[in-house]
Amino acid sequence: MQTRVERQPKTWKRMLWMIGGVLLLLIIIAGIFAINLMKMMAGFGPPPPSVVSTAKAAYEEWQPELKAVGSLRAAKGSDLALDMPGLVTDVNLKSGDEVKQGQVLLQLRDTEDVAQLRQLEAQTALAQVTFDRAKQQLAVQAISKADYDTAAADLKAKQASVQQQQVNVARKQLRAPFVGRAGIITINPGTYLEAGKTIVTLQQVDPVYVDFFLPQKNLADVRVGQKIALTLDAFAGKKFEGTVSAVSPKVDGSTRNIQIEASVPNPDRTLAPGMYANVSVEVGEKMRYLTLPQTAVVYNPYGETVYVVKKKSEFDKANAAAAAKNGDKPKDAAANDKAKKDDAKKSDAKADDKKKADDANQLVVQQAFVTTDGTRGDQVSITKGLNEGDEVVTSGQIKLKNGGAITIDNSVQPANSPNPTPQEH
Repeated sequence: MQTRVERQPKTWKRMLWMIGGVLLLLIIIAGIFAINLMKMMAGFGPPPPSVVSTAKAAYEEWQPELKAVGSLRAAKGSDLALDMPGLVTDVNLKSGDEVKQGQVLLQLRDTEDVAQLRQLEAQTALAQVTFDRAKQQLAVQAISKADYDTAAADLKAKQASVQQQQVNVARKQLRAPFVGRAGIITINPGTYLEAGKTIVTLQQVDPVYVDFFLPQKNLADVRVGQKIALTLDAFAGKKFEGTVSAVSPKVDGSTRNIQIEASVPNPDRTLAPGMYANVSVEVGEKMRYLTLPQTAVVYNPYGETVYVVKKKSEFDKANAAAAAKNGDKPKDAAANDKAKKDDAKKSDAKADDKKKADDANQLVVQQAFVTTDGTRGDQVSITKGLNEGDEVVTSGQIKLKNGGAITIDNSVQPANSPNPTPQEH
């Protein structure tokens, strides 16, 4: 009896059946996932309106100003030194003292010079007596005119020697050349000073001068007597006022800037030479500018923009008018037509009317290009692109797009002060 041997399928056929089964399973899983994803997306409604804060553009008076950074300088200032060496015998000064003009601040040893001065003064007194006697004798012709001239010349020589020695004695004293405040002095009696060594600095700080530079284009706007205001980091929130005292007649050839000097009263000695300050110069008459908080303006490489708040009905009407003017159909015209057809098919007419009214009153934003003309504190001036009373988004612009729905919450407003002060102040 013969046995039949069943032939097994080849290995490659089994692999094909296995791969086909796996692919079929993957297709089924992907289909189920896609159906679920579509159901989830269909369940999502439109995104909620973005919450923003707003402000209305309003006119305010601005005082035109030129701004610069300046450096304070004493009205008079000098590093005091003696032009001859010597041993210090007396110091009539303490650090920070207010001194008067001509006050002796420091004394070098001058005993030898004073002794020599006394000797010369005695010789001069004798020469004076001799000259007076010769004058009397010449009157009665008791001596010759030559003897008289010799006595007169000798007297003048002695007097010149006294004056010269008086200068030498005075050079051993350091006197204040003007009224001012002394700096730090570290010299003590017994110290030997070399000629020319700085002993103390003396500064007259009432008033103080501030030196600053402005571009040459502003030369016609600056004149002597104009008011200026200084602010310094060292005195946050405090403003110092002064006036322009001088305008340089020469423009710097390398920078094309012109140097300005202003005088600032400093009776309390608050300001110190060497400090830097922010300077603002009032120029021209006050002007009215349409003003917004600086946070309302979005600065882009292609221009400066703001988001204006409008009702959706006004926004759609403006878009339709712009599209008609350009001869194009609005981008969402087809969608609007379809939405209208769908709305017409609804059975509940009252609900449909209410929805249309709500949509028409929904607040949206319209992006608008503006032209700015400088800032003042937290504010920026708008010269083109807005009208008075336009409501503009002041915060939350990063999540907005043209036509996007918004909800207004003005419980927290951005800073909008023309003269802001630091919070810690």
